[in-house]
Amino acid sequence: MNDHRRLGRELGLFDTDPLMGAGLPYWLPDGAAVRYALEEYVRDAERRAGYRHVYSPVLGKKELYEISGHWSHYGDDMFPPMELGGEQMLLRPSLCPHHALIYRSRPHSYRELPFRMAELGAMYRSEPSGVLGGLTRVRAIQLNDAHIFCTSDQVAEEASAALGLIRDAYDAMGIAGARYRLSLPGPGGKYVADPELWRRSAALLREVLDGSGVAYEAVEGEAAFYGPKIDVQITDPAGREATLSTVQVDFHQPERFDLHYIGADGEKHRPVMVHRSVIGSLERTVAHLSRRPDRPAPARRPPPRSPAGRRDPAPHRPADRIPQRRSARPGRADRADRLSSRGGGEPPGPRPTVRATDRATAHAERGPGRSPRRVTPGPHTDGSPSTMAE
Repeated sequence: MNDHRRLGRELGLFDTDPLMGAGLPYWLPDGAAVRYALEEYVRDAERRAGYRHVYSPVLGKKELYEISGHWSHYGDDMFPPMELGGEQMLLRPSLCPHHALIYRSRPHSYRELPFRMAELGAMYRSEPSGVLGGLTRVRAIQLNDAHIFCTSDQVAEEASAALGLIRDAYDAMGIAGARYRLSLPGPGGKYVADPELWRRSAALLREVLDGSGVAYEAVEGEAAFYGPKIDVQITDPAGREATLSTVQVDFHQPERFDLHYIGADGEKHRPVMVHRSVIGSLERTVAHLSRRPDRPAPARRPPPRSPAGRRDPAPHRPADRIPQRRSARPGRADRADRLSSRGGGEPPGPRPTVRATDRATAHAERGPGRSPRRVTPGPHTDGSPSTMAE
């Protein structure tokens, strides 16, 4: 059976050290290359879809999470507060409270909506030691997260577009067999007590799923504490299921943070917050990709040189960055072969001379005002145990 923890070490993707702590893996150079390819892919896809990227701190005051509801509904899964300068600070368990504050920091008109905000950011979960495992359950999570602030009339369209991004990403990564789940609240007091909120949110997500044409099942007890969600489920070789991607509709946090926009009538209106994660956590995505039996082998020769002397890497999908597992301990010949695959094998030959006239000719062929095309390499959000996004 493909155990991603063993494969990760054999392929040189990631490892752990007891001095760093359980659930805190570190990325080795080849794993960092895979992660970078995934990050570049999703950032480019989000930019083309109209998202604007931000960075936010990994710490926040305890008051921030009391307002968002995380402290009362999700406090058992958060690390304890740190006393700093007379204030209690917390490692964030999700990115959404920070994004709500970023939205609130500037006035917004209805003409600006939908406002799509994305971040590849870190968040932290106080997972029990018994459930930690490789990259699939960790305490420090790198999440591909985004929040769309929109009018109620725009919710269904934005959620549908997010599902389209997820399907495109799964095609690019070669992920097949994903299952869609409508996660609804169950019995108990871990959910926000607002029946009308839940009814509206669930109706919108059912509309999105029905319109997308995908098969899905509704499951109670898997919702986020603030609203229902669409979870995209993947299965490992042992048959264990986990959430990789998610789309959520949230009426709760815009109210808690008093978010608004100015409508066409000149009055204040409350936006709706759509949470979505296209590739989920980078840890869980790489763990899943590393177990694929059809993992493509890396190129064995350095890429060809362009006329200008640059190496032009062949286009490939993010999953193509994951190397094939080696069946035996590498010997000298194998190490030489590996060096060749990284561009350190055959000598590339003399670098051609590029004259000023050549540059002028190339510029003329591109046309005025155009720069050379840049070639890029390669290229959760709830409290349920199976989800990385919150």
